[in-house]
Amino acid sequence: MSKPPKPLRFLGDSHDVLATFPEEAKRSAGFALYMVQIGRDPDDWKPMATIGPGVREIRVRDESGAFRLIYIAKFLEAVYVLHCFNKKSQQTAAKDIALSRKRLKELLEDRNQ
Repeated sequence: MSKPPKPLRFLGDSHDVLATFPEEAKRSAGFALYMVQIGRDPDDWKPMATIGPGVREIRVRDESGAFRLIYIAKFLEAVYVLHCFNKKSQQTAAKDIALSRKRLKELLEDRNQ
């Protein structure tokens, strides 16, 4: 018997930003997040050690561009989506890394209270 999927918790405006993704990108992102919720790896991801240990990035592409979801799934209670954004250049923008780090720091502080 399989265990139920972990709940998703979106931090900051990450859910609102995800909602603005084009339909196909949203569908792909949703499936990738579901894979994470059931303990499997999504098709296209990479570790984001520059943000923090255990943080990963889901990579979604469609004809309108490249989209990213930064998340951490190492906690038992939930998968936390730290940040979602439309990637406009080869390298992840410093502002996106900084915002993800800030949200991770806040999450870790909240969990330790």
